[in-house]
Amino acid sequence: MSFSDLFDNEFKQRNKGHFASIVRLALADGVFAPEEKEFLDKLAIRLEISAAEYEEILENPTKYPINPPYLNSQRIERLYDLARIVNVDHHLGDNQEVMLAKLCLGLGFTPEIVDAVVSKALSLADEKADLDTFLIEIEKAEKMNN
Repeated sequence: MSFSDLFDNEFKQRNKGHFASIVRLALADGVFAPEEKEFLDKLAIRLEISAAEYEEILENPTKYPINPPYLNSQRIERLYDLARIVNVDHHLGDNQEVMLAKLCLGLGFTPEIVDAVVSKALSLADEKADLDTFLIEIEKAEKMNN
């Protein structure tokens, strides 16, 4: 196996873990809303998840670990995806905050800032903020709460 194959494999594993985290959130209420399914379909393509991997992840999303990204900007991008999927499923109520907080910890956000980051992320998702705005605002929330 070549060095580039190792890199590609690690990259794919991280993408599968990220996708599985989003599937866990989408399945929190036991079913996919049509908007969630559409989002998952598009995200699978963007993350280069094959059809077979897609089905496998849908069947058992807990099989894949949350792989925290190394860069803060990547961590925030993953949070952006997670916050958007949680926002689609408004009827989760307080559970959406609890689930997103657990995933934030898994992504590598420190316990001291998780509550502020989750609150800001959900607020930005409600406002339908774009990724650039989301990055800037979450970084501000991190700095204010560190």
